[in-house]
Amino acid sequence: MSVTESWSRVMDLLRQHAPADHADLPGPATEQMLAAAEERMGIPLPQDLWSWLLQNNLDLPKEDVDDDVACCGFAGFPHEASFFLGIRAIEKLYANRFMPGGFDPPDQPDNPFWRNEWIPFLSDQDGWSGKFIDARDGRVGRWFVGEITITGEYESLAHYFDSVAETLTKIADGSYRACEVAEGRLVWS
Repeated sequence: MSVTESWSRVMDLLRQHAPADHADLPGPATEQMLAAAEERMGIPLPQDLWSWLLQNNLDLPKEDVDDDVACCGFAGFPHEASFFLGIRAIEKLYANRFMPGGFDPPDQPDNPFWRNEWIPFLSDQDGWSGKFIDARDGRVGRWFVGEITITGEYESLAHYFDSVAETLTKIADGSYRACEVAEGRLVWS
């Protein structure tokens, strides 16, 4: 499945089982927004990231952004403690992680905590943990401050979205105990 098909499946499941959450999500980014972000960040965004953001740019409205936190997003989706990032939030977190030498720490190029080729797309509000897409090969990895970064957790963004769809399916059929749907919203326990 392509990233567009996988994300569409996620959106269809959210619309069907958590329609109030789905209704809160904003529309797509524009090509101009993404090209400008690439220029400011100094790195081409992977095609899968473009395809996804052209479907849904999950930035909060500017008036809802909390400047006291590292990242903002729609609470409770895809998980209680993390959220997908829109292009503004991606840029902000990328700028926070960017290292002049290309990776952090500089003395561990083969096993870094962070590489500049990693573009975050999901995070907690502090930017301490989340998922990224590797601009070099499109694989999805995850980071958590103080732990070893995992690269290649998913073969692609589409594979990651497939896992989100599987979780939403389990929530809908009641077999995912950490979450239920109430009044059209995902409610995490």
